[in-house]
Amino acid sequence: MAKTFKTLDDFLGTHFIYTYDNGWEYEWYAKNDHTVDYRIHGGMVAGRWVTGQEANIVMLTDGIYKVDWTEPTGTDVALVFLPNEGKMHGTIFFPKWVQDHPEITVTYQNDHIDLMEESREKYDTYPKMVVPEFAKITYVGDAGQNNEDVISEAPYDGIVDDIREGRYFDANYKRVKK
Repeated sequence: MAKTFKTLDDFLGTHFIYTYDNGWEYEWYAKNDHTVDYRIHGGMVAGRWVTGQEANIVMLTDGIYKVDWTEPTGTDVALVFLPNEGKMHGTIFFPKWVQDHPEITVTYQNDHIDLMEESREKYDTYPKMVVPEFAKITYVGDAGQNNEDVISEAPYDGIVDDIREGRYFDANYKRVKK
């Protein structure tokens, strides 16, 4: 997709796939001005997916956006998107318990909020594992805001290829039925 980002409205409703320099691959959607959805395809919590995550989303200057949030796990995330340059920078602050027990989080978080909160209280949260990484944006899709089809199922092997190669969404950015 050849799109120039200038305003906050240009960013909202955009679906990204990016790969961090450490090899971790993420899929992320700016659902609206206060909510994000995402799936994780690589790294220590690959297989995790979340919808309806409340976030702070701002435009720092034309075409540069900052997004941050705290998850029920206690993980803090700060992302800076430079989509016109095809790159972003993310810093993830994993609590010690997530580093020690990542498998607990590898699920659809929305169905297991109680487990995330219970684990946050049960296990050590400090010291945090800080992961600051640059990433290359490998896909940009104009999904529109509040599109429930963007992140609507668990990640599977090959999903990011299906998305990038046009097999996952139809012309209206709706999920192609299998």
